[in-house]
Amino acid sequence: MSNYQTESLEAFARAFKALSNPHRLQIFNILSSCCEAGTECDVQQYCVGDIAPQLDIAASTLSHHLKELQQAGLIRMRRRGKQVFCSIEPGMLKEIRILFKQYERNAQSTGRAA
Repeated sequence: MSNYQTESLEAFARAFKALSNPHRLQIFNILSSCCEAGTECDVQQYCVGDIAPQLDIAASTLSHHLKELQQAGLIRMRRRGKQVFCSIEPGMLKEIRILFKQYERNAQSTGRAA
């Protein structure tokens, strides 16, 4: 049985829902490959400028997807002047890893491991 409270499970559900959209999953993948967890990269000049053309989506659509990822706790965004900075949210990634490790241990202990 999971040790997570309902509130934590709801946070995971929001994160997984955000990542269930193919564009947001691609955005998250791109951000995670250009920004190490917990570090910032200049979204406007580096990541976001490169993301929209890769996905062939409008800047407003990209902005919406970034907002969804932020609200799900997967990325951090911060504006400084006209520039927007983002980074992967390392805390949420750590919690997701812990959750899946727990599921794996539970499956192994019941003999259902793959």
